[in-house]
Amino acid sequence: MTGFVSLIGAGPGDPGLITAKGLDRLRRADVVVFDALANPRLLREARADARQIDVGKRGGDHKLTQDETNALLVELAGEGLEVVRLKGGDPYLFGRGAEEAAYLARHGVKCEIIPGITSGIAAPAYAGIPVTHRKVASTVTFVTGHEDPTKPDTAVDYQSLAGLIAAGGTACFYMGIGQLPRIVSSLTEHELNESTPAAVVQWGTRTKQRSVRGPLIEIERLIKEHGIGSPAIILVGEVAGIEEPGLDFFTSRPMFGQRVLVTRSRQQASALSLGLEALGAEVYEAPTIQVVPPTDWGEVDRAISEVGGYDWLILTSGNGVEALADRLDALGLDARHLAGVKIASVGEATSEALSRRLGVRPDFVPERTMGEALGQEMVAKEEVGGRSVLLLRADIARPALPRLLGEAGAKVTELVVYQTKIADGLPGEVLEALSGGGSDWVTFTSSATARNLVKLLGEDRALLDGVKTASIGPVTSETMGELGLKITVEAKESNVTGLIATLVEVAGKPAGMRH
Repeated sequence: MTGFVSLIGAGPGDPGLITAKGLDRLRRADVVVFDALANPRLLREARADARQIDVGKRGGDHKLTQDETNALLVELAGEGLEVVRLKGGDPYLFGRGAEEAAYLARHGVKCEIIPGITSGIAAPAYAGIPVTHRKVASTVTFVTGHEDPTKPDTAVDYQSLAGLIAAGGTACFYMGIGQLPRIVSSLTEHELNESTPAAVVQWGTRTKQRSVRGPLIEIERLIKEHGIGSPAIILVGEVAGIEEPGLDFFTSRPMFGQRVLVTRSRQQASALSLGLEALGAEVYEAPTIQVVPPTDWGEVDRAISEVGGYDWLILTSGNGVEALADRLDALGLDARHLAGVKIASVGEATSEALSRRLGVRPDFVPERTMGEALGQEMVAKEEVGGRSVLLLRADIARPALPRLLGEAGAKVTELVVYQTKIADGLPGEVLEALSGGGSDWVTFTSSATARNLVKLLGEDRALLDGVKTASIGPVTSETMGELGLKITVEAKESNVTGLIATLVEVAGKPAGMRH
């Protein structure tokens, strides 16, 4: 049986810019063969059991040569696998996509091409520069800047290109940082005005995007002054001088340029990371917690099967909701099985998880997102004396909630539906960011994240000394204090939404400020 290869453009860097068709193929693939410029975040969309093979080129170092990559694709397809070849940008534009597709065809492998958004359009757009504009630019030319510097002549017709720019066109140079002096001299030698607007956009569409603008003759000095390097798009033409309201939507976001370390578990990090990234922050994920199931589900399954015998079911986290939903499914049950029992949820995130996974709305939610608050408010507002309560929670949960309910006369059955373990280690990019001063903030969303980060850093704990910290609430802040961690800010509301809002209030820049 012969497999199939999907040659997919991953887009310029923002993982949200992959096409719907490309994302569909990525999620179905048996194996993903990816390049260095494809955003690693996209790999999370692949199936958990899918093989991932890095064939990228970094700093001149090839994981595999092009010939080896071609042969690998044929080999994988020959195993009957559905293969995704994930390439940065668009597969055909200054890439080797056409060569790969032709090689596959010659070897009897079926292949489809799924175009991607190219950085020559997207990077300038995210820097507030349209590549064409009705008033100043009617043409755009894509040019490769990656030529052999030892060649006596260039393959680019700079005379025609200079004429097009002078007549109101735009030139987008790909992979041209190393050749920038040659590009500038070639254009000016062919009588393009030295004052023609130019721009360079590095890491376009990503949260670490940076850019400079200036006259063509000054652009080399500007990139050196601001430390702009590869990968970058060089733009030459009148559009690079356009300054109009609303164009700079990307870098004007309130958290743009802020580097934030997120310490939640891998399962929980997405909501916080995505929320911060949507506001412009550059996020590093350092999962300090692993969420794992209990070793034996027997007691939990019996309690869930007999949940109708309880007056209240209490859930204190999204992880607890996920565990409940999974066990209901394992038992051949669904949300209808919970009819007749009242449900209490510790806060907004848990309530949203209940709605999303089970289509259930809680009967009771405390005003404050804390286990203690849930206990205190239930005792004050509900008749809990003599009532039977099933509490599904983590192995390291604080004892205050069941104690408060028990003291009020409730009969509490407390069962562990997930365990929290310390992570195996910290990603290299996190240690690099901390040691190099590459992080502005570290967020702590529970006592466990604070304890575990300190343990994982060990002798490198001093790396946290110069970093601002954000705590999700008073319980976490108390633990941070015990650990000797300085608390810069505490969320006004003890949930992810509140933590993000507090960071924006304290660290965000005023509307309209450019970075």
